[in-house]
Amino acid sequence: MHLTPAMQDFILHWGEMGNKWGTNRSVAQIHALLHISPEPLTAEDICELLNLARSNVSTGLKELQSQGLVKASRQLGDRRDHFHSIRDMFDLVQTVVRTRREREYAPTLAALREVKAQAATDATPAAVQKRIDDTLETMQLFDDWYTDIDRIPRGVQLSLLKMGARIARFIPKGKTKPEAE
Repeated sequence: MHLTPAMQDFILHWGEMGNKWGTNRSVAQIHALLHISPEPLTAEDICELLNLARSNVSTGLKELQSQGLVKASRQLGDRRDHFHSIRDMFDLVQTVVRTRREREYAPTLAALREVKAQAATDATPAAVQKRIDDTLETMQLFDDWYTDIDRIPRGVQLSLLKMGARIARFIPKGKTKPEAE
């Protein structure tokens, strides 16, 4: 495969965004390459196309597989693994959100529950306890919303997404967010 300037720019930008998302740049570039590649690629293909060391590619592929973003497949007569990204963008976004929720959001909720319980038994001031309670309550509200939405069929989710954009047009400008306290 030959990388055109547009393909290179896509891969480079995805790598930059990976840094902002908390992912190693080369891991994000590997994912970008696999995402736009029409066919699965071997680790050797990836090394050659991205000019990365084999160890870097191997580590990156393991990380992407552990996140459920990349899968390996085999081809008859070839002992090597061939890697491909999730092809469907809706599935890709759902996988990213689900993985980040499990890795980042759910542990924060658990920690907040523990802190809330601890604050109720130590000398934590009432105002601080209220702030902890408010934080937990709001984060739990968003998590419950996500869990409810994640359970419904894709077609309904898409309809809700489209409807949300149409509903937003009826909200008067300046009324979309509550004023800061």
